[in-house]
Order: sequence, then C-alpha cells, then structure tokens
Amino acid sequence: MNDSFPTLTEMMSALIATPSVSSVNTGWDQSNLAVIELLEGWLSSAGFQTEVMPIPNHPDKANLIATLGSGPDGLVLAGHTDTVPFDGELWKYDPLKLTEIDGRFYGLGTSDMKSFFALALEAARDLEAKQLKRPLIILATADEESSMSGAKALVDANCRMGRYAIIGEPTGLKPVRMHKGISMESIRLTGQSGHSSDPSLGNNAMEGMHKVIGNILDWRRELQQRYRNPLFTIEVPTLNLGHIHGGDNPNRICGHCELQFDLRPLPGMDLLTLRGELQHRLEQELADSNLKLEMIPLFDGIPAMETPADSRIVKAVEQLTSHTAEAVAFGTEAPYLRDLGIETLILGPGDIAQAHQPDEYLSTQRVSPTIKLLQSVIQQFCLS
Repeated sequence: MNDSFPTLTEMMSALIATPSVSSVNTGWDQSNLAVIELLEGWLSSAGFQTEVMPIPNHPDKANLIATLGSGPDGLVLAGHTDTVPFDGELWKYDPLKLTEIDGRFYGLGTSDMKSFFALALEAARDLEAKQLKRPLIILATADEESSMSGAKALVDANCRMGRYAIIGEPTGLKPVRMHKGISMESIRLTGQSGHSSDPSLGNNAMEGMHKVIGNILDWRRELQQRYRNPLFTIEVPTLNLGHIHGGDNPNRICGHCELQFDLRPLPGMDLLTLRGELQHRLEQELADSNLKLEMIPLFDGIPAMETPADSRIVKAVEQLTSHTAEAVAFGTEAPYLRDLGIETLILGPGDIAQAHQPDEYLSTQRVSPTIKLLQSVIQQFCLS
C-alpha cells in the first residue's frame, strides 16, 4: 500500500474540517485555498504533477489540476471544493467535523461533495505513473455552488486535460448523462408614480407587470409544447415565478415593479436564444405602454448538458453499475468540461436529497463500492 497520503478517514476528516463556503452573499463567501492546499499536498506526495490555477478576479480562489502519467486522452475525476452556507443551529452534529454514527458519515460536504476527493485518492492510492498508458487527472474546482468561476476559468484558459470525465456529484452511484440548465432572470418595469385618485397622473408599473406575467405564462406553455424529453422525471422545461415586488403604498400609483423567475431548459435549448425570444415578446407586449422594460440576468446561467448514450464512458459505467444512465434537473460543471471536448458522466456516492441540508451525510455502505467502481474505471481508461 502507498502511504504517501493519509488514510481515507483522515482525508475525509481533514476535508470536512476545512471551511470553503462559496456564496453570492459576500458575508458568507470564503476562500477555497486551504482545501486546494490539502489536495495538492497529498497528490504531489503520491507522484502527481500538480498545477494550482488562480481564478482571475478572485484572489482567494483556485482550481487544482493534478496529473499522474502522460500522453493523450486520459480520465478526469472531477469535483468542486466548495460547499453551500449552513445553519449551524439546525445541525445535530458539528458540520465541520466528520462524525461516523449509525452507518453514516455526517458533515458539511460529505454528500456534496468533498468526500468524493478522498474516495478518488483512495482508488488511486497504489498507482504509479509508469503503470499508466493514459493519464489520470484529479480536477478540483472553485465556486460551483455560486458563480461557476472555477469551471469558467478552465474554459477561458482552454485547459486540455483528458477525453473522458466523471464528476462526483451526488447521484446515489447511478450514472447521469444529461441534466437541465438553469437561468435566473429579473424583469424590471419603470412607470410613473402619482396620486391614486387620478390614474392619468401616472403609469402603473404593476398593471404592466400583470401583462408581463400573462405573457410569460403563455410562453411557458408554448415552450412545454415545443420541447419534451421523456428521459427526465419532469419531461418539459420548467419556469417558476419566484419573487415579485412593486410599489410602496396603496394610495400611490406604482412606479416600479420587479419580477424574478427561474427557467430550467432541456438539452438543446440555448440560454441566450431563450433570453432573446422572451425579450422580443415582452417588448411587443409593452410597445404602447410607455413603460421602461429591463431584463437583467441574475447570473450567467448554467447550460443544459447531454453526453451521447453511446459514449464510451457512459457505456462503461452503465455496465459496471448495471444502471442505465439517467437525466436529472440539477446543474453541474459538466457543460464546461464538454466545452473543453471532454465526454462527461456524473456519478457520485452521495444522494441529492442530502445536498444543502442540515445533518448532511454519506452512507458508509457507499464507500467501498465507490472505491471499487473508480478503480475499475481507472483500469479501463488509464491502464488497459
């Protein structure tokens, strides 16, 4: 056995104990550099060539690309180093301490998804570069839970790492080859306030938003008629009206109104095209209203993703798990790896129901099967 890095439990404990929250709220957002340093130390001592990649405009964030072996193609085992914020008072167990009890490992990131790094390193523990016909790459990214800055930096730098990848997001050890995208948008209308006793004194932005909502719901029905994929549990694109605010007093004509919604498109639906289509519809709807329309993306959005069913990585993992690759509604970094020419599968030991929850846990029964599965994939894609 290679003792160049700690035991599996020691690695899991260290990762969980190292805070690395990412959040759009600057009060919660933290650096991930301490996690990167842990992984870089373990991997370099095991013979991996390591590159710590600073994230532009994020001085306290970095990616890690660690490579064992050389040559074309190769296999990437990927994950994100960050977690979501947490409400400590709602946890029964310390979120920053690995606690094993009743067949479960409790701790922030056990399921989503710091534990995957420890399991991937354990699967590679006895490997030496001279054994590999194709390289094995361990990829650790920043800010998946917030801005995707780490994955975007890889694309911007045109990083070439391998031909196939597994992202260890929580899937219950069932392979996933496609997921929906997500965009979050704000629509703002500006009218003219005035005294409510005389409607001619103003231009009611809330009444304009009533027309906007009707138009959006019509558009949703049209999208769900045009696009359908029965591989998804919810086989149509979804659009949720999530937040609205307008006006300030009952006796004042509403001068400003804002609506926020999220849209989850299917593979094959382009986010920029959808934004343009909706903006055109709303501009027509409000053409004679004299209301000012603004459409503002709340973040860049995550594209939908699909890896072909006949991809070698899909077929291999389907055979190893005896599960047909599925489709999920949550987003991952897979579209960004796809943009780098990497055929990507999502597969991890956690459960999505545990993600972002108090007392997040990973079943201890998933540990050994995950290690064996990763070893089999490494055998097929790097050693054979």
